[in-house]
Amino acid sequence: MPSLAENLALASPRLTPPPTPTRAVLIHGAVLLLWVLLFARAFVPDNVFAWSAGIVYLGYDTILLGFVFIQTLPLLRRPAPSISAQPLSAPRIAATRIPLGVIIAAHNEAAVLPVTLAALAAQTEAPDAIVIADDGSTDGTAAFLARDYGLTPPPLGTLSPPSPVLPALRWLRLPHGGKAAALNVALARIETETVLTVDADTLLDPGGIAAMRAAFAADPCLVAATGVLIPICVPTFGGRLMQWFQTYEYIRNFLSRYAWSRLGGLLLISGAFAGFRRQAVLDVGGFDAACLVEDYELIHRLRRHGAAHSLGWRTAVLGDARARTEAPATMAAFLRQRRRWFGGFLQTQYWYRDMVGNRAYGWLGVAMLPVKAIDTLQPLYGLLGVVLLPFYLLGGHGHLLAPIAGVIAAKIAIDLAFHLWSIHLYRRWVGIGSGGTLAAILAAVIEPFSFQILRHLGAAGGWLMVLTGERSWGAQPRAVQTPLS
Repeated sequence: MPSLAENLALASPRLTPPPTPTRAVLIHGAVLLLWVLLFARAFVPDNVFAWSAGIVYLGYDTILLGFVFIQTLPLLRRPAPSISAQPLSAPRIAATRIPLGVIIAAHNEAAVLPVTLAALAAQTEAPDAIVIADDGSTDGTAAFLARDYGLTPPPLGTLSPPSPVLPALRWLRLPHGGKAAALNVALARIETETVLTVDADTLLDPGGIAAMRAAFAADPCLVAATGVLIPICVPTFGGRLMQWFQTYEYIRNFLSRYAWSRLGGLLLISGAFAGFRRQAVLDVGGFDAACLVEDYELIHRLRRHGAAHSLGWRTAVLGDARARTEAPATMAAFLRQRRRWFGGFLQTQYWYRDMVGNRAYGWLGVAMLPVKAIDTLQPLYGLLGVVLLPFYLLGGHGHLLAPIAGVIAAKIAIDLAFHLWSIHLYRRWVGIGSGGTLAAILAAVIEPFSFQILRHLGAAGGWLMVLTGERSWGAQPRAVQTPLS
């Protein structure tokens, strides 16, 4: 039987690069050429179109909002669930229960593991297996697992006997090799048909496992699914501010994923709470440790392999599978996270360039990946639009600011309308509130001048990571008492 490494070599375009198709060169080249032309136009400040970089950026974003609005309209016909209710897919579970295991890759996560495991133990549908893939932890992880769950340290690379407290739980001790390597070893050890990857700082709602199990049981072609994540930050002033902005960002992002999933173009499956058809992941070589965002890259590889072998594989986002996850609570931590995310996105876009514009992948090839080609430079468009405003003011071209302000005001009005609409849809979809209307309005007005710029700066850092070959992005600090508790 082929090893994971052999399967990865066969399935990954990183290891077996395909020829770069002309269509991909034209699409990415057009995006770069447009940016260069808009940059040049900025130095001819004769009218509002000198700010064409900003106008194009805002127009592109508005088109995407329109797409999401249209594609999410079916959510209006879906009854709003309750956070305490059984998931919508629960009636299918009794007849189609499939084995499901959970893998938690953990490196020095003793501060958050207690509540994560407690949430798994409290599921309405218990997982058949839980594996702590201990990635060379040097904190109190070992003491916690021994004290609270009666686990004895197994030899490196092997599973412990089941916990006497929680029989589904086992401990896989590994030398420190990174998250992707830990997940791959655990995948080879666990034997369930479906596997969930759950980050050590992610707390599943009671019906999360049941919703995932039901979705995979109902659709044999489903190879990957993501639950809906709610960001939680430490309860400091800065943490609450970052949580406020990220909450609304997550709402829009998950609605966007739903929109793309309806076209068969969903690529972003959050590894913090993701379900996979285990054999499919093994067939394509598991997680690639060379990528900064191993979960995002894996979905590309699954879709590429599925199309090449006419397997009909698809991905989905599940509104009735919910979880809370710890999010960056400081600007520095946020910038590190977004730098890594965007750097990994750029890596993946380059490796899978043969899929861009390729009709063999359906809407994924002809719509989603060309959009992603635009997104490679979208932050630079946005930052250029911001930098030009003080440039015009200080350069004696203040007459441009009034019409530019009009364009920005019109965009804020559109964003505000979509913002309020998305919150309404989100509540119907997942059954979780997201703050009052006044807070939502305030966020929509402030975000373009603060949080959005911060996101673009993080993405620009991702470009630097890729161009310089940097691999280190720093560790995410944990609260002594996790905000998930």
